[in-house]
Amino acid sequence: MNASFAQLLVHLDASPQAVQRLEAARRIGQAQGAAVTALYAVTPHFVELPFSPEIGPGIAASLRGIDDALRDRARVVFEQSLATPGVAMAWAEVRSDPIMAAFAQQAFYADLLVLGQHNPFSASSSGVPPDFAANAMLMSGKPALILPYVGALPGVIGDTVVIAWKPAREAARAVSAAMPLLKRARRVVILSWSGDDEPVEGGRLDLNGYLRLHGVEATWQREGAEPDALGELLLSRAFDLGADLLVMGCYGHSRAREWVLGGTSRTVLESMTLPVLMVH
Repeated sequence: MNASFAQLLVHLDASPQAVQRLEAARRIGQAQGAAVTALYAVTPHFVELPFSPEIGPGIAASLRGIDDALRDRARVVFEQSLATPGVAMAWAEVRSDPIMAAFAQQAFYADLLVLGQHNPFSASSSGVPPDFAANAMLMSGKPALILPYVGALPGVIGDTVVIAWKPAREAARAVSAAMPLLKRARRVVILSWSGDDEPVEGGRLDLNGYLRLHGVEATWQREGAEPDALGELLLSRAFDLGADLLVMGCYGHSRAREWVLGGTSRTVLESMTLPVLMVH
């Protein structure tokens, strides 16, 4: 297990929220001694239009002009971010479609992705699919720090961390992926509505021991049976605890070539009010 992140990949678009993603990536990169790359990935307007023989060269050129203007706006935000003290960042961009495959391939070489929550009130022509964050995690297998589209960025991401725990692969991978942040946290609280691990005799392993071996002391809040509205309850408890980071697995399944999020993961991604580190 690495003690720190070495490479961060932040998704960049022309939305106002991109500024927060850049700032969060630079803060974490500075604290972790990590390299940071900002990848501009937006679906071109021409691709989003329905096919029509009436779309001629003039309209195509106009749409390319819109795309170029949005890309230039994002580049200005990127350059302005570099003007403030902090770790340096590299610029990269995807200029054609499909953007998901290109972004996921770049994600293979990053320790952590910095993504944005989908804003349902943003313009439909933003060029970023509503399921971008979920698909980035699914296609790359990499952990993602997802920032909410509302609210200010916490002064420190990972000062008070809540872990949503269940003895499952996704949760275990999320804890491992978050370890560089957990090791620096002032307070770690584990929320669990699940039963005990499978019975093992002798020197059995558990989450407490795993965290302590990495220098992380955590407190537990054990609950009863898992409620139906677990996503809302998780976010409510995280708020009550003053958490600035929620660590959890991203659950779901494939159905007819479509990725379907589990109810809790979907609720958190839709209603989150704090940064969430997720892994599928």
